[in-house]
Amino acid sequence: MARIAGSIAEGEVEVIDVTDGRFADTSPVFTTDGLYLAFLSERGFDPVYDAQTFDLSFPFGSRPYLVPLAAQTPSPFGPLPGGRPVGQDPPEPDKDTSDSPERTEVSVDAEGLPGRVVGVPVIEARYSGLRATKGGLAWLREPVSGVLGEGSASAEDDAPRPVLERFDLRKREVTELAGELDWFDVSGDGTRLVVRDRDDLRVLPAEHIQDRGSGESVTVDLSRARFTADPAALWRHAYDEAGRLMRRDFWTPDMSGVDWDGVLDTYRPLLDRVRSADDFADLMWEVVAELGTSHAYIIEADADGTDSSGSRVRAAAAVGLLGADLSRDKSGRWVVDRVLPGESSDPRARSPLEAPGVIVRAGDELIAVDGRPVDPVFGPAPLLAGTVGKPVELTIAPQAADPEVRRRVAVVPLRDERRLRYQDWVTGRRRLVRELGEGRLGYLHIPNMVGEGWADFHRDLHTEMRFDALVMDVRGNGGGHISELVLEKLARRVIGWDEGRWIQPVSYPQDGRRGPVVTVADEFAGSDGDIVTAAIKLLGLGPVVGTRTWGGVIGIEGIPGHELVDGTHMTVPRYAFSFDEYGWSVENHGVDPDVEVLITPDDWAVGRDPQLETAVRLALEALEKQPPKVPADPATGPSKIRPPLPPREERAPREVRSPRERPEGTA
Repeated sequence: MARIAGSIAEGEVEVIDVTDGRFADTSPVFTTDGLYLAFLSERGFDPVYDAQTFDLSFPFGSRPYLVPLAAQTPSPFGPLPGGRPVGQDPPEPDKDTSDSPERTEVSVDAEGLPGRVVGVPVIEARYSGLRATKGGLAWLREPVSGVLGEGSASAEDDAPRPVLERFDLRKREVTELAGELDWFDVSGDGTRLVVRDRDDLRVLPAEHIQDRGSGESVTVDLSRARFTADPAALWRHAYDEAGRLMRRDFWTPDMSGVDWDGVLDTYRPLLDRVRSADDFADLMWEVVAELGTSHAYIIEADADGTDSSGSRVRAAAAVGLLGADLSRDKSGRWVVDRVLPGESSDPRARSPLEAPGVIVRAGDELIAVDGRPVDPVFGPAPLLAGTVGKPVELTIAPQAADPEVRRRVAVVPLRDERRLRYQDWVTGRRRLVRELGEGRLGYLHIPNMVGEGWADFHRDLHTEMRFDALVMDVRGNGGGHISELVLEKLARRVIGWDEGRWIQPVSYPQDGRRGPVVTVADEFAGSDGDIVTAAIKLLGLGPVVGTRTWGGVIGIEGIPGHELVDGTHMTVPRYAFSFDEYGWSVENHGVDPDVEVLITPDDWAVGRDPQLETAVRLALEALEKQPPKVPADPATGPSKIRPPLPPREERAPREVRSPRERPEGTA
């Protein structure tokens, strides 16, 4: 809801609702002529079909709007009684052209304001940073892109950034002022723009972008901006700043009964003993821990990257990884034990040694990297430093070939193998469920409750929901905010089928469960992982197997949170969850499983997963009591054969007279 606070008389203020609160209205600005209030609003409802699931969404939804403040002011986009000038621009709306115009007096007719809202005639998109310029409006148009950044042509490409656009209220046209940038702002008189594009900072005319050498575009040399600071003074200031932020934004005003000012006073003397950013972060961890609340994080300020002499320290080169398990045998040979399989649907889970034409197998020996022999003690790691994303030549001795045979292959090492190993782990868990479940059970794992987890959840959703029952694995779930979306999918039950000739039966609803579900959770499922586990139990979707979850459900708006004056970041627990039956008890306790199963060190050593084994057993037992839904046999469908007609009644023949015998006046 957009509002205007205006001075009515000396000491009096009236608040006027400009919009009715139905939509998200943000970034209000007055146009420089004082006639309109412009704002951004998410009130577009043009749905787009989802490419992966049967769903519709509103990926754009936003547009700039403005409202004439006075009832007699016409829309700048509508017709005028006398018509608009042809062949020339309308009069300039800004009345005062002096260098320092006086503050514009704004007249507001409060009655009917929401009904005077009109959309700026630009495409529906995602907009941010609305500002008023002289004779127009400027904003950032944000690209619509995936949260994982996997939609680019290459995984190494930078994520798309917003473009800067200006709308001319006189010409009623939009112009792109800058292709991609980080942020911008407008001078007080609306005539100049400050544009930041990574390390490039420029001051430009607001109406159009001039060539850099024209004199109207000025580049600001940031290297000349220097300052000195006393670290101890910064830490003292940051300490008090953190205290104020926590007091202001903590989820409950009474700080959960903690004497917060007393806590700050107790730890403040330790500031005199702080000698580094690491010391200060340690101190702040102790301070916020007094609240006994989850998600109160402290992130140390970045090191300045210099050594004791003040010289800049160059970061160590990342070691490229090959997506394989390597080991050293007794003779000092480095041998490939296993090549991790790639996942084509996950660009970050490519396997370098599985690339077309490479052909490296378990048992092959790695002889050299870029022609340099592999050290028998240190292995290939030192030779792979600085090779991330770059072509590297490996010399391989195939296991089954002649000992003198060598193959040279070109690969591109990975920065990390996390996604590759995760996909391999999921494949292994799914294989185990298939084997133990007699081929009747589906398996899904969700690693977190953000965009990455949503992608992994849907990667095999179609396939796994087609089995008789489902094992849902939330172990190690790192939390996030999409648990309610996951629950919507898990709660769907098949109640019908769409059948036809030449097609396989499709369940209704699509991706609905055909049978029971058993959930597996552990102590590493936290935050939204706690919440989804609690919700599964409260909704009665099925039993939970494993161990008690992490127990942290007082959430934050994200990491890194607030930046303090010294560069330290802190998060403030702002949103607490209470649940039916559990109340506030999930925080600092977690969610207890229905069937507790621990994984012992002996289990880990031999690769046994008793939690998953128990879940499979319970799912099979549930299927005995709750058979899965199956399509109806088309042979049992309705018969469309026409029923036999009833027998005709026997009637006496009607007497027919000749025309001569009919009475007069009859037909």
